[in-house]
Amino acid sequence: MSPDFLCRFRPAIAGIAVFFSAGLALAESSHGIAMYGDPALPPDFVSLPYANAEAPKGGKVVFGNTGGYDSLNPFVQKGTAPWQLRFWTHESLMGRSWDEPFTLYGLLAESVETAPDRSWVAFTLRENARFSDGSPVTVEDVIWSYQTLGTEGHLRYRGLWGKIDTIEQTGPRTVRISFNEADRELALIAGMRPILQKAQWDGKDFANAQLHDIPVGSGPYVVDDYEGGRYVTLRRNPDYWGADIPFRRGTHNLDEMRIEFYGDQTVLFEAFKAGELSAMREFNADKWDTQYGFPAVQRGDVIKTEIPHGKPSGMTGFVMNTRKAPFDDWRVREALLTAFNFEFINDTITGGAQPRITSYFSGSDLAMQPGPATGRVRDLLEQYSQDLLPGTLEGYVLPQGDGSARNRANIRKASKLLAEAGWTIQDGVLRNPEGQAFSLTVLLQQGDSDMQTAVEIYARALERLGIQVMTETVDNAQYTGRISEQDFDVTPFRRALSLSPGNEQRLYWGSEGADTPGTRNLMGVASPAVDGLIDAMLASESREDFIAATRALDRVLTAGRYVIPIWSFDVGRIAHAKELKYPDTLPIYGDGPQYMPEVWWYDG
Repeated sequence: MSPDFLCRFRPAIAGIAVFFSAGLALAESSHGIAMYGDPALPPDFVSLPYANAEAPKGGKVVFGNTGGYDSLNPFVQKGTAPWQLRFWTHESLMGRSWDEPFTLYGLLAESVETAPDRSWVAFTLRENARFSDGSPVTVEDVIWSYQTLGTEGHLRYRGLWGKIDTIEQTGPRTVRISFNEADRELALIAGMRPILQKAQWDGKDFANAQLHDIPVGSGPYVVDDYEGGRYVTLRRNPDYWGADIPFRRGTHNLDEMRIEFYGDQTVLFEAFKAGELSAMREFNADKWDTQYGFPAVQRGDVIKTEIPHGKPSGMTGFVMNTRKAPFDDWRVREALLTAFNFEFINDTITGGAQPRITSYFSGSDLAMQPGPATGRVRDLLEQYSQDLLPGTLEGYVLPQGDGSARNRANIRKASKLLAEAGWTIQDGVLRNPEGQAFSLTVLLQQGDSDMQTAVEIYARALERLGIQVMTETVDNAQYTGRISEQDFDVTPFRRALSLSPGNEQRLYWGSEGADTPGTRNLMGVASPAVDGLIDAMLASESREDFIAATRALDRVLTAGRYVIPIWSFDVGRIAHAKELKYPDTLPIYGDGPQYMPEVWWYDG
C-alpha cells in the first residue's frame, strides 16, 4: 500500500477517530439515568431517601388477596398469578426510585451508558449478581430474557422487542441495545425488564408453564410453599446477593411473607379484623372512617396510617367497550356519563369524602388545564382537528348532578343526547330506528361490593331512560378471560398513571393493539390524535414539550368519553399490625408495591 493512498484517507481516518472519541466522551457510564436531567442521588448514595438503611431484618407477615390463582409465572399471558410475585421475586438491570418522576439506579447492572440521543444503551452487570440458586446472572441470561419476554411473554413486555434493532454482548459483563426508532424513554424501559434464568427453560415451553414451573429469579424473595388458589408463602433469601448494594439497603426487611386468598373483600376484611392478616389497604374513605373501630384498633394492636402522594389521579371508573354499538357513538357515551349520578353515588359509598377524578392526569402538572386549549397544547391538537370530539379544543368538563337521588336535570340532558343519536322511547323501552332495544350488561368481579353498589344505583337511573341493565358477576379467572377477549359492555376500570408517562400509554390506549386479545386498551380507543400525541410525548426533548404533549393527550382521552370516572384515591390508607414500621421520609409516589411492604420492617 503506497504512502499516497494513506495520505488520501488520513483526513477521513482522523474524522472517524474524532467522531468515536467524542462519542466515547459523551457516552460515559453512570450509576443512574433520568428521563430528563440528571439523577437526584449522587454516585455514592447510601440508600434510597425513603428507605431506612438501618432497618432490622426479621418478622413474619400475612397479606390477603381476593379470588385465587392458577399460575406462579407472572411473566406470561396464560393464567392468573399473584400480582405481588413480579415485585418480590425478580429483578431488572436498573431499579426505579419512587421519589423522582422517572429515574433509575443500578440494580443487577452496576452502570449504564447511552448515546446523547439515546439511540442505544449499554449495561454492565455486577460481578456478584446471582440468581436465587446461586448461579451467576450473565449477559446470555439478559439477552435471552429480552427476546423471550418480547416474543412469548405477557403483552406488557412485548412492545419493547419490536423497537430493538440489535442486542449484543460487548464485553464479559456488558450488553448493548440499539433501537430502531427515536424514543428517549426506551433506554429506561430497557433497564426495567425482568431478567430470568435461561438454563431453567431449556427444553420447556415458557409461554405454557405449569403451576409448578416457578421462574427462578434474582430477587430478595423465593417461593417457599404454596397450595394452588389458597396461599403462597415467600421467604427472604438469606443468601440474597444484593442485600448491601445502595439501591437495596434498608429494603425487603421481612423474613417471611404469606399471601392468603379469600372469596371476596368482605371475607378478607373479617379475616383482618380477626387478626389473621397483618395489613390491609383500604380504598374507601367512608369505610376507613366508620368501620375501622373494631377492638384491635381500639386496643392499639392495629394502627391506621395515611400515606399522602403527589402522583396523578389516574383513571378509575366504568369503561365502555367502544368496539361495540352503541358505545361507538360519543353521544351515547356522553349520555351515559350524564346519567351517572356521581354526587349521590359518591355520598352513598364514600360519604362524599373522596373527590372525583376530573381527567386522566388530574391532581398533577400533567393534567389538562380548564377552558380552551392554548399555546403549544393547542398547536399539537390542531394537527388532528378533524378527528377531535366536541370539547377537546374548547374545553371539556364532566357532567355534574344536583346531588339528589332523582337527578332530573341530567336525566333530561341524557335523554336528549340519546335522541340525537337516534334512540327514542317506544312503549317504555329505548329503541333505535331499527327497533332494537338499548340494553347493556355490566361485568363485575366477584367481591367488589363498592362497584356493585354503584351499579345498583346507576341502573335505576338508566332504567328511567328506558335502558335495560343487567349485571353479571364472575370469579377472577372468568373475569380475566372475559376481559382478555373484550367480552363485555361496561366494566370497572383502573389505570394508575405516573409523573413520567411513556411507552405504557401505547398499551393503555394506542390503536395498534386495540383489538388484540389481552390488550390493556380496554375501551378500544383507535384515534390518530391519541397515537400522534403519544408519539409527541415520547419524542419530547424538554420537560416543557413533554408537559404540553401530555396535557393535550389528557384532553383527547377525557373528551373521548371512554370512561365514567368515579372517585380518586388522594391518599393511601393502610391499616396494619402495630409491629409493622415505616420510615419517616415518604416518597412522592406514596404507597404502592414499591413502598409497603418493600421499605417496612417488623419491630416486635
